[in-house]
Amino acid sequence: MTKINLKDVLRTPKGTRDLLPEEVAVWQKIEERAREVAEYYGFRPIRTPHIEHTELFTASLGEASDVVEKQMYSFVTRGHDKLTLRPEGTAPIMRAYMEHGMRAWPQPVMLYYNGSFFRHENPQRGRYRELGQFGFEILGDDSPVADAMIIRMLTLVLEELGIKNFTVHINTLGDKECRGDYKKELVQYLRKKVNYLCKDCKIRLKQNPLRVLDCKDPNCAEIKAGAPQMIEYVCAACKSHFKEVLEFLDELGIPYLLDHALVRGLDYYSRTVFEIFLDEKKPEEKKKKKEEVKTENAEVTEAADAVKPQEKPALNIAIAGGGRYDYLGKMLSSKDIPATGGAFGLDRLTDAARELNINLARKKAPKLFLIQLGSHAKKKSLALAEEFRQANIPLAMSFSRDSIGSQLKIASRLGVGYVVIIGQKEAFDETAIVRNMEAGVQETIPLPRLLSYVKNKLKSK
Repeated sequence: MTKINLKDVLRTPKGTRDLLPEEVAVWQKIEERAREVAEYYGFRPIRTPHIEHTELFTASLGEASDVVEKQMYSFVTRGHDKLTLRPEGTAPIMRAYMEHGMRAWPQPVMLYYNGSFFRHENPQRGRYRELGQFGFEILGDDSPVADAMIIRMLTLVLEELGIKNFTVHINTLGDKECRGDYKKELVQYLRKKVNYLCKDCKIRLKQNPLRVLDCKDPNCAEIKAGAPQMIEYVCAACKSHFKEVLEFLDELGIPYLLDHALVRGLDYYSRTVFEIFLDEKKPEEKKKKKEEVKTENAEVTEAADAVKPQEKPALNIAIAGGGRYDYLGKMLSSKDIPATGGAFGLDRLTDAARELNINLARKKAPKLFLIQLGSHAKKKSLALAEEFRQANIPLAMSFSRDSIGSQLKIASRLGVGYVVIIGQKEAFDETAIVRNMEAGVQETIPLPRLLSYVKNKLKSK
């Protein structure tokens, strides 16, 4: 009989931890607030198994990725099934989307999830072998507004938790066509520096050179800083997509920086990728820095602030990240499924929000429906929707619909008293049409007066 070492048994395995009651309380408040924001904006919950077929991850994440090569907990069952504890949430959700025929649902399908994920990596601050995540996914939508909405969801939760000092690091990876030219230039550059690369990056250079830019080894930082920039090689369509994402972020007042070394470490990403960093700088210092930075690529950065990759916040802790993954569906099947998503690291967010006292409000039935027609109107509507939420006015909307008739039908079905309509003309005139659904009358109101006007109407109803 094997002797049991109680000293080892009575402690958590390396890289894991117990969440004690005070920590659990903070964790739960974060999840509740994130869930509230998700459901307000039309995201629906999904839960996938903690175990999946190993091939799901090797086919989607890339067999040469660090996650697949070094971090997955994989095993063979007694029935000879090859299974893996899920290391991330996106591939399982795409699998569920295809398995359950969600392509036949009204598009896009907007889902949120939370739970445990598992990676065998070196434990350090905010990084554990069992990690918690809360994520948002939009499947079946290839528009820039979907990318911006994912970023908006994540930053909204941060703001709701009282975390104001953060910066979104963002980049574009282009698509398969324009990425090919960039890879050639990158390989040519890296081959000249190969003797200075770390051992892992020498392998990455042969298997997937983009992953060299994702290397965390300090010795590779200087090499990355001088590498060619992807933004200079993307095609017109990818550049236009990225520019519009940045315009949405500008419209919403979300602080961001162009990070040319940001690639994320998984094969399924394309076009927009981002990470959100906590920032130790004060808001006024960030604003001053923003005004000093010069643009680097006029076609895209007229709407952006370009910085060198090494100019990251001093705290340098990414608490959220994500991006577009239009090729994941084809990696797993023959289906072409545009999609985008992002997630929080709940462990890191819990550490950041531990001492915050978060008050949560119950979800209420919508009293107002927001109709937006056209791209410019959608940009205005995202910011406007948040004003109504801050004022605790229950609101419903359908960003994926462009027809006023279909949106009015939804509003009628929900039984709302008032509808706010913003078309292209209203967006440029800084006005909105408010329609009384019972009386059938409507009035044009300037946007600065809209919130107080709606409040008075709902109060007298």
